[in-house]
Amino acid sequence: MMKLYSFAGAPNPRRVLIFAAEKSLQLDVVNVDLRGGETKRPEFLSKNPSGKIPVLELGDGTCIAETVAICRYLEALAPEPNLFGRDALETALVEAHHRHIEFELHSSIGAAWVNGPIVAAAGLVQPIEEQRLRGAGLTRKYYQRMDKELANRPFMAGERFTVADISALCMIDFAAAMVDLRPDDALQHLWAWHGRVSQRSSIRQS
Repeated sequence: MMKLYSFAGAPNPRRVLIFAAEKSLQLDVVNVDLRGGETKRPEFLSKNPSGKIPVLELGDGTCIAETVAICRYLEALAPEPNLFGRDALETALVEAHHRHIEFELHSSIGAAWVNGPIVAAAGLVQPIEEQRLRGAGLTRKYYQRMDKELANRPFMAGERFTVADISALCMIDFAAAMVDLRPDDALQHLWAWHGRVSQRSSIRQS
């Protein structure tokens, strides 16, 4: 069975677990000690030199790092249900929306998280308050954008559930729980989308 190196509560491994569940693929989850620095030790660095999770380890010892790369591999293993696009146009649209989510939403939440009190208390970085505030402001601005877009379509990238929905949901849930960046209740289209996708069995069990 494939091993997924993970950490409870971390959004990126959760993205992979939801993706795999959509494909009915079983992964052996191996939780690593992030707080204890396990991902920076030589044994783990031999699996992923970046020292980050998730990492997917295959039966022959081959390791695949990076969330999207892992999901691309799983999509090739189990093409249905399709989550990256069925034809040229849909694939391009899913890719575009997914990149927006990763490069704009994820990066802003990440800045607020890294410079926030939890990471600071762990002594991992020297927080910069201006970057925390900027990340929080950009996150809330992106939530407003998502709400407007979801007024015109049911899912992040179009008419059906895709990898873009998985990535958006995992980061929003993480931001709400760990970064004090819960979307405003007034964003009714965003919350309606959140309610729809949260009913999926792959997400309920993640």
